[in-house]
Amino acid sequence: MSLESRLLDALQPWRTAPHWRVAFSGGLDSTVLLHLLARLSTREQLPPISAIHVHHGLQPAAEEWPTHCQSVCERLGVTLRVAHVQVASGPSLERAAREARYEVFSGHLKPAEVLLTAQHRDDQAETMLFRLLRGAGVRGLAGMPAVRALGEGWLVRPLLDVGRNELEVYAREHGLVWVEDPSNQCFDHSRNFLRHRVMPVLQQRWPSAATSMVRAAKHLGEAQHLLNDLAEIDLRQAQVGGRYPWLGVPSLCLSSLRTLSPARQRNALRHWLVNWTTLPDTDHWAGWDALRDAASDAAPIWPLADGELHRGDGRIWWLSGPWLVTPSASVDWLRPDCLLQLPGNGSVRLKKHGTEGSLQVRYRRGGESLNLPGRGHRDLKRLLNEAGLPSFARARLPLLYCGDELVAVANLPQFDVQALSLSWTPPADARFELMGSFE
Repeated sequence: MSLESRLLDALQPWRTAPHWRVAFSGGLDSTVLLHLLARLSTREQLPPISAIHVHHGLQPAAEEWPTHCQSVCERLGVTLRVAHVQVASGPSLERAAREARYEVFSGHLKPAEVLLTAQHRDDQAETMLFRLLRGAGVRGLAGMPAVRALGEGWLVRPLLDVGRNELEVYAREHGLVWVEDPSNQCFDHSRNFLRHRVMPVLQQRWPSAATSMVRAAKHLGEAQHLLNDLAEIDLRQAQVGGRYPWLGVPSLCLSSLRTLSPARQRNALRHWLVNWTTLPDTDHWAGWDALRDAASDAAPIWPLADGELHRGDGRIWWLSGPWLVTPSASVDWLRPDCLLQLPGNGSVRLKKHGTEGSLQVRYRRGGESLNLPGRGHRDLKRLLNEAGLPSFARARLPLLYCGDELVAVANLPQFDVQALSLSWTPPADARFELMGSFE
């Protein structure tokens, strides 16, 4: 079967997409992909095709690449968009550049659009070998997925079953011109070392090494799907309940998780966390054990790459973004008949208003008390303990003062002193739109 036919078969499920966007670096792989798509579009009914070139500016040679890409696209009749990015410095420049690229790609995808990238079979084999040497588990050894969600659309890799040699033969047969990234010859990069020093030796002894490794990655991908199915079964019960759904923070019932074996606990948590943070390595999972096994009156925290897991009210809670910054400034409420925006902490409104005097929203500093009807003066800390409110929420819980008197506690009407009730909508960024995909 020709390369064009194989590509068309791989893209069959995506032919009704509103737009195909090609990640176009100007290198061999993406040049062949764009050329194939342009040829197919002359005789097939395909979605509109355009290209995106991300200019990192990391080396002098790259300054000419946008011009080259524009020239290629003009010859093919394809619209090109060039995006300039600043790559953050850090321990891995390669990783930072990749993250910058995919941030651009994600931002350019409109709903249901498809980004096509040109990773091929040899890339997949190198990825699997690289992750194996780093001690990856089943998820990592499954390699790059052929399809995954990206932004509001989809990332599709239609060439994962095609070898690089096939792409090069096609390029030479059609007289294509592409750029060569000088950094591809730098063996300081682990992937380049594998590509130029390790893979040739493996293929000399086992000519089908790349094909076999990709086949193994597919087997591991199937195994990961089964683990995902098991995780969803285990999470189904753990996601039920909870006294404070208005917090808008993803949480799981700790007692449900404890009924599982340690391996199933880790599998369920990986599945739950994967869309929010980089998953911890093997050694870092000791943080989960410490959080799970801490004393019942403790408030342990497990810090992860992009947020934290907290424990409270018999549940574990995922916090990130604004939830990691505790607000402190008081806010005068000059128009209590209107919604009040709280810096970094969502908004509040009064459901009932039966008091006179100046109103102010404050946060806990310690020593607060309320004069509850029929109960007298009660310590706020003790009341919150009785209510079981997780400790992470207490420092940002809006408190309504009339003059110097605490008269209402947000979303806890049982602690309201006067004829009013304070309703709090937590920070919007903490609503976790992805949460629905796990319920």
